[in-house]
Amino acid sequence: MVTSRVVLITGGNRGIGLATARRFADAGHKVAITSRSGQADNATGMSVVKCDVTDTESVNNAVGEAEDLLGPIEILVSNAGITDDGLVLRMKDDAFTSVVDTNLTGSFRVARRVVKSMMRARWGRMIFVSSVVGLGGQAGQANYAASKAGLIGLSRSLAKEFASRNITVNVVAPGPIETDMLAELNDEQRNAMLSMVPLGRLGAADEIAAAIQFLASDEAGFVTGSVLPVDGGLSMG
Repeated sequence: MVTSRVVLITGGNRGIGLATARRFADAGHKVAITSRSGQADNATGMSVVKCDVTDTESVNNAVGEAEDLLGPIEILVSNAGITDDGLVLRMKDDAFTSVVDTNLTGSFRVARRVVKSMMRARWGRMIFVSSVVGLGGQAGQANYAASKAGLIGLSRSLAKEFASRNITVNVVAPGPIETDMLAELNDEQRNAMLSMVPLGRLGAADEIAAAIQFLASDEAGFVTGSVLPVDGGLSMG
């Protein structure tokens, strides 16, 4: 029998975040998702809280609201992220820092807030959603790659810091997935990306959600500090 847990998913209003939220909700967990507007379509059976991960007060308020609604957070899926692509020679400082602040520092802010209740309970799961770009880099995405690579260092540091409290911390690194973000690419870009994937197809958001759900499970209690690529073999090189 699966123990019902309280799950918080940042950026859970679309794409991988929403697929993950649905998966946890369908399994009987209590799920809260964050969005910057505080609104989300297709969030039946979930709580939605307003959160801007670039603002510490907003993060603290959002987690507090989720805890008031559902109870202490036991599972965190840190998924909120943005892109602002461009070649380095043309990239403005703000394009770099805003992506890092959202994707990396924002994840730190949320983790710092939720880990308090996990420590008290002596049980917790944190899963950070990185990217294959964080493993191998990508021209035109220096800011995004840096932020996603940084999640690996962050997660492994947290894994060591909180292991004694039975809190595991892991990373999922998706490859090209059928999401709104990928839909913005033109046919030439999509075909170039597909040519590098050994399985020869794009992934589905639910395939990433399945990996996240495993890492959050009781069965994954001996898995911490890991980076799990879910990328059709792309990161093999």
